Formats: sequence, structure tokens, C-alpha cells
Amino acid sequence: MDKFSVLQQYFGHNSFRPGQEQVVDAIVSGQDVLGVMPTGAGKSVCYQVPAMLMPGLTLVISPLISLMQDQVAALEEEGVHAACLNSALPEGLYSTILRAALEGDYKILYVAPERLLTDSFLYLAMHARIAFVAVDEAHCVSQWGQDFRPSYLKIAEFISRLPYRPVIGAFTATATEQVKQDIIALLQLNQPFTLTTGFDRPNLYFGVARPRDKERYIEEYILDHRDRSGIVYCATRKSVESVCKELRSVGISATRYHAGLTPEERSKNQEDFVYDRKRVMVATNAFGMGIDKSNVSFVLHYNMPKNLENYYQEAGRAGRDGERAECILLFSLGDVQTAKYFIQNSHDNDELTPEQAEAAARRDRERLDVMVGYCKTTRCLRSYLLDYFGEHHTGGCGNCSNCTGEFVQTDITTEAQKILSGVARIQKRWPGGLGVVALVQMLRGAKDQKTLERGLDQFPTYGIMRDVPPQRMRLYLDALQEQGYLAETGDEFPVITLTAKAPAVLFHGEQVTMQERAATAQETQAKRRASRKKTAARTALSEADDSLLASLKTLRSELAQKNHVPAYIVFNNVSLDEMAELKPRTMGDFRRISGVGDAKAAKYGEAFIKHIAKWVREHSEEE
Repeated sequence: MDKFSVLQQYFGHNSFRPGQEQVVDAIVSGQDVLGVMPTGAGKSVCYQVPAMLMPGLTLVISPLISLMQDQVAALEEEGVHAACLNSALPEGLYSTILRAALEGDYKILYVAPERLLTDSFLYLAMHARIAFVAVDEAHCVSQWGQDFRPSYLKIAEFISRLPYRPVIGAFTATATEQVKQDIIALLQLNQPFTLTTGFDRPNLYFGVARPRDKERYIEEYILDHRDRSGIVYCATRKSVESVCKELRSVGISATRYHAGLTPEERSKNQEDFVYDRKRVMVATNAFGMGIDKSNVSFVLHYNMPKNLENYYQEAGRAGRDGERAECILLFSLGDVQTAKYFIQNSHDNDELTPEQAEAAARRDRERLDVMVGYCKTTRCLRSYLLDYFGEHHTGGCGNCSNCTGEFVQTDITTEAQKILSGVARIQKRWPGGLGVVALVQMLRGAKDQKTLERGLDQFPTYGIMRDVPPQRMRLYLDALQEQGYLAETGDEFPVITLTAKAPAVLFHGEQVTMQERAATAQETQAKRRASRKKTAARTALSEADDSLLASLKTLRSELAQKNHVPAYIVFNNVSLDEMAELKPRTMGDFRRISGVGDAKAAKYGEAFIKHIAKWVREHSEEE
């Protein structure tokens, strides 16, 4: 059997996606690989196809139990014998799987990195024929990665204990150049074939919004997407509870996930979302790494993540079926302080030395600055992301809020002079400076206790911008910082100070302009909704085809419940779209549908073909 036969028979695809074939060829030829491929690009095929072609057992080292269970369920549906080993298994079942693996019953065995050096697993490793070791989420091995896990450092020691060295493959969705070098060194990859397929996901729309009421924005967005499944990420457990409660109060089928819930409730809520019993998951970043749910149509961030790596990984859980999806980040300056708090109080890496911990914190602060820049920039958001990951691109994307929004240049010289003058007077009294909140309160003439205690009401600049809304004040400050007239210094208690460029505005009349949206937030959202309706992914489907598609989704749900698997594991939305459009009448036609392999054709083909035939008869009679 060759690679194309495996791809078609087990995974139902006639051709590889970009980059997949090169990686498969390298592994099968015995070469180590490092594959950096965005979420949804098909990393799993890169190690699952070689596993079926190589003699012996393939180990897949994976960080999360949910990831293993999801992958194993999908493989079993596709006719591939696979299993997973982790601490959640009962001892008896764990031993049974070990014995079966020794006897050669599995082609692919998933294992948590913490299990590698246990006596029982080492016994298996010494006596089984391990041909290939695939390391998923490989960025976890790097202390400079956004998700460092000390257990990943054990992988190289485990491999060194094996009777002979297998081929090693490392795979990740997000890695800067520094992280790539760490992966190669720490996993001891031997002159690996390295492939970065590109971080761009053209089907994803990226947006940044600054709504006055985040909960109302999310509520209206989800109500406007009634037939869509999505994730809402929040920075804190409190926000998760609040947002989930609000969504439920307006009839939205939502559930929640955070570390404060019991393991049983987390597991139940996750299953409710994966199996489409709940269409919206509200969660902290504890949710998602192991979730391979393909029909996520939107990812909303209630708060800003602390770095672009996390944001891109979380946003990338949308649109894994290749259909159009939206990733929208709701930003406020309070998010910056929340992120700084998490960086300062993070104790995830207890194995690091004090020097290493401080270096990691410094790197976290640098990455936070880049994340804030993404939220404030007026340039193409996709370009900003791709630049960060070192990928070449050309111009704007036409599919982000900055490219689709209309911008105008506004002269803010007078406002800039007022703000800079206010900062100058604060610095005279407090050379160390004060924070953004104190500055805004003084300029707007606030009468709160702190402003009065500090005597800010006695400044000539007190109240000179009292008619400017706080949100617009923030825009002015962002523009002055971005253009280098103001600087924010300090980590725990940041303060605003003048830069060397400020006197040119204060004393020499230098003009300052600010790029801003021409439309209001409500108008922009209305335009985006109209555009979304015009460019819906299934423009090729007629009204009748949409009716068939809806009935196929019902059939899929029934079969999923019967077989105790998530609906998207039966068939993803792309496959159902093709069925609705092409209406296969024979098993040969059905096998030509994208995503239909031999095992799925044998298991589900007859049911879908009969269903389509019945639908066609009924609608022909109506005509």
C-alpha cells in the first residue's frame, strides 16, 4: 500500500494538503522532521499516514488527555487501530492496552509525556517495535515558548533509552525562530527536514473591537449567528461565569469550562459542546488544546490574551473544516493590567531557576507589548500576525476589520497639546509620573477622592477635556504612544511620561494626526453582517440544497448519538456540503466525496445514500 492509497482508504482524501506529502515522504524515508503548520492545516495526517506505512508501532506524545481521546475516536472511525495511555485510565484497562500494544494490536499509541519514564511504559518501549515517535504540540519543550511544560524535557531521555533510535517528528502550530531552534536541540532531532507551511488561514476573518459593553456585544453577535457553534474565551473564571449566565438568560445554549469546576463537570461540559448538545462554550484558556471540533464558526475573545502565540492558537480553533469563520477580539485597556497581573503572578514553571524565571517573565512582558500592538494597530491585522511569525506576505488581506473598515486621518494637534501639557505638569510635581487613569481623571475634571487628594484639581489643565468621552481619550493616548510622543514605563505600576518628541508639539506647533474609523461601531458591524450574508461559504447551494443539507445534518446527529461520537467525526461540514450539492446515488459517487474513506463509506454510506435518494424523490414529486 502506498501513501495515496492510505490517504484515500483511511482518511477519504484524494490529495495531500500543501506540505503534507513532503513531510510524509521524509518520515517514511527515515529522516527526522520538524513541521510548523497552522491549526487546521492537517498536522495529524503527517504522522498518521506514515504510521500506516511503517512496520511496527508509532508513538504519539501528546500533552492533554482530551486530545488523545479525540484523536483515537477519530482514528477508530476511520478503521485505524489506535489507543491512548494516560493517568486517567483505570489500572486494569491501562495494563490491557499495554499488553495489546506489545502483541502488535495497534498501529498508533498516544501517550502523555509524564508516562514515558514509568517502569511499565519503559518495558513496553524496550520490547515493542517502535518505528516512529511523533511529538505533538512540540513548542511545549521550549522555555521560550508560550506553553512550556517541563515534562516535555523527558522526551529526549526516553528516546535515548530505546534499543534503537526511531524516526522522530515534531509538530506545532505556532513557533518563532527561537522556539524552532529549541525544539531541534531539546528533542535532539538529527538534521531534520523542516517545513513551515505558512501561518495564514485565509478562511478566518480577524477583527478587533472596543465595545462599551462587551457582554452585550457578545450576546448580539451570537444571536445574529443562531445556527453557528463557537467559543468565547475569557481571562478569568469570574468572567466565564458572568458571560455564560448572561448568554443563557437570553436563550443561548451555552456551557462553561474553567479550572474551578470539578473534573466531572468539566468533562461533561466539554462533551456537551463537542457533541453539539451546547452550541457555545464560554471558557478560560484551560479549554481547547485537545479539542479537534471542526465546525467551530467563531471564536470571540472577551479579554485580550497575554501573547500573540496564545491568541493565534485559540483563534485558530475556528474554521478547521475550511469554511469561513470569524475571530474577534474585544479590547479594553483593563485587559492589559489583567495580563500583566497573570505574568507577574505566574508560577507555572516551578522547575526554572530564579534567573531563568526572570528571563521568562521579561520575555512575557515583551510578548505582551506585541499583543497590545495588535489590538491598537490600524494596519492589516493578518499582516501584523504574519510579520510576527516571520512569514512573507503582500499588502492587506481584505478579510480583517482594519482592511474592511473605512479610515480617515483626523487632526488631533489641539488635543495632543492638552494631553502633553497635562503630563508635563504632573511630571513637575511627581518626577516619577502618574498612571493613565490619574491623567485621564485630571484632564476630564473628575472629582473622585484620589484626584482631589493629589491636588490635581489645582492644575491649570484640570478639566480642559471634560467634554471628551473616556473611550475617545484612550484613542488619543494610544495614538500619542504609537507615534512616540508619550511612553509608558514600569511593569507593576506603569506611568505615563513625555518623550523627546513631545516639545515639538508643545512649543513648535508640530501637527499630530490620528487614523480612525469613519463609521461608528454599530455601522461597521451592520456592514460586516451584510457582507457576511453576501459572501456566505455555500454560495453554490440553492434553497433546495440548503433544505437537503439541514436534513443531512439531522441524520449525522442521529448517527453520532447512536455511535457515541461527536457529529463532526461522522462527517465534517465540508463533506455534507458536497453531498447536498452533488447528491451521490451510488457507493462509487459517495466515495468521491471529500472526507469519505473506506471505513466511513462502509459504516455510513448506505444510510446517507438512501436518505439523499428519498429526499430527491420527495422533492421531485413536489415539483
